[in-house]
Amino acid sequence: MTQQLWTSVDDYITNLFVPFDSVMQQALATSEAAGLPSISVAPNEGKLLMLLAQLCKARRILEIGTLGGYSTVWLARGMPPGGTLITLETNAKHAEIARINLTRGGLAEIVEVRVGPAGGTLPQLASEGCDPFDLIFIDADKEGYSEYFAWALKLARPGTLIIADNVIRDGAILDPASSNPRVQGIRRFNQLLANELRVKATVIQTVGRKGHDGMAIAVVQ
Repeated sequence: MTQQLWTSVDDYITNLFVPFDSVMQQALATSEAAGLPSISVAPNEGKLLMLLAQLCKARRILEIGTLGGYSTVWLARGMPPGGTLITLETNAKHAEIARINLTRGGLAEIVEVRVGPAGGTLPQLASEGCDPFDLIFIDADKEGYSEYFAWALKLARPGTLIIADNVIRDGAILDPASSNPRVQGIRRFNQLLANELRVKATVIQTVGRKGHDGMAIAVVQ
């Protein structure tokens, strides 16, 4: 198994199940032109997020980590009419690109982009007494995953679906002595998730154009 093969299979899947979409293509192109890192979810993963939002009939979605808004558009497309999505982004430049992409996709009225470190915007959300979210997607700095998960539980309800991306890290999570803070952040999160009695959860490995990684999926009890 090679990266070239994984990417070719992803291309095969995308060609079959994710037809050309000008909004999505322009979102990636706009992000690339602005110099944003090329770390958005793959197209087939984006469609999976949309399908998961549809499956749990998510009317309220929280995304932690916006980047250029590519995954945000996919998630928003999975909501029924009247749904709302709040996405949190630390970097103001990234947030501005996301707003451009969301406007192009006709989603500016239903998606709110909040700028600032999630360690500050998450407590602010909780203090506002907002309704619980139906789906929460965590895809931000890996060092903060445990903190973000703790806040996600506070902002959830029984039945809320919590998804966390990039939790395998090319298998580096197997090394307890890793000096990489991202790996250690994910190891702490995975252990926290496994021990949390308020959720039922699992992790699945994935391979594709993004390499060897995985997603954690949890349902709040």
